[in-house]
Amino acid sequence: MLQSGAAQSGVRCPFVHSQLAPSMVTAHRRQASRLGGPWLLGLLARLLLWGSPGARASYLRRSSSCTPIPHRMALCYDIGYSEMRIPNLLEHETMPEVIQQSSSWLPLLARECHPDARIFLCSLFAPICLDRLIYPCRSLCEAVKRSCAPVMACYGYPWPEILNCNKFPADHELCIAAVSMDENSSSRRMPRASCKDCELEEASTAREILENLCANDFAVKIRILRKNTTTTISDFDLDPSRVEVLKHGPLLRTEIPTRLQQWLDIDATCVHNIMRGTHAGVFVVSGEVQSDKVVVNKAYAWQKKNRNLHQAVRRWKHHRCPEQAGRKV
Repeated sequence: MLQSGAAQSGVRCPFVHSQLAPSMVTAHRRQASRLGGPWLLGLLARLLLWGSPGARASYLRRSSSCTPIPHRMALCYDIGYSEMRIPNLLEHETMPEVIQQSSSWLPLLARECHPDARIFLCSLFAPICLDRLIYPCRSLCEAVKRSCAPVMACYGYPWPEILNCNKFPADHELCIAAVSMDENSSSRRMPRASCKDCELEEASTAREILENLCANDFAVKIRILRKNTTTTISDFDLDPSRVEVLKHGPLLRTEIPTRLQQWLDIDATCVHNIMRGTHAGVFVVSGEVQSDKVVVNKAYAWQKKNRNLHQAVRRWKHHRCPEQAGRKV
């Protein structure tokens, strides 16, 4: 279970596996190198304006010491500074404890629930080695919680009490602020990780694919492009010239590109799983219409070797779904 309270130093994200794939650790180290140091320079600049610590920026205990952030601490290694304070702000007193507790949060970051999640967590697990302890700003905590708490809730776990945002200082005090643009002031919606995982499906038989298309509200052949590889959360675009509607269901054909672009913008987990690190790809996706959004349930890579997929798409135009014989598709 999630542990809470300041006396309980084991702040863990329990819905993840204890054994992390090497690729996941490597991916987070690559993301670390992209963060750069603007946020750190901003913090140092703010320090120059403060003659005394704020309500949550306290001077150090005599037992506190600086120590290098080890390679094994994948959560915070290469975050933008090389040394951290121990004990940290979560009262972990030894490096093995810090590494063990911090590693359990890596899969949450892999879901790309918020671009500042890593900075927020590292400000607590690996506080920067200065002459005082600097806490994350309340607004940073709240922004990360808005995006990441729903992902934890998918697995039945609440946001831990020890990360209660009310415990952190307001923005006018000395604290670590958010780096990314606030989602309320951005023209682009903040990507949200989804509860339901989606992965590329193996096109086992044409019949199985046809049954899947029948079972879903919509099915579309699309081309996805990765817009950038320089930020913590990747942006993806739908190629409007490569949209082939196989089944529109309750949607209008003309609104499908817009709905799918919305899906690309907000469902970071699913898109990340489908793209698998590639810069572009053609896929056949199908899913459900839920209120004001579409949810992709299945995705097949459109490749020459996927003969069953090609055959299913060719047959779809004349295919009659058993339970939907009278329904226009």
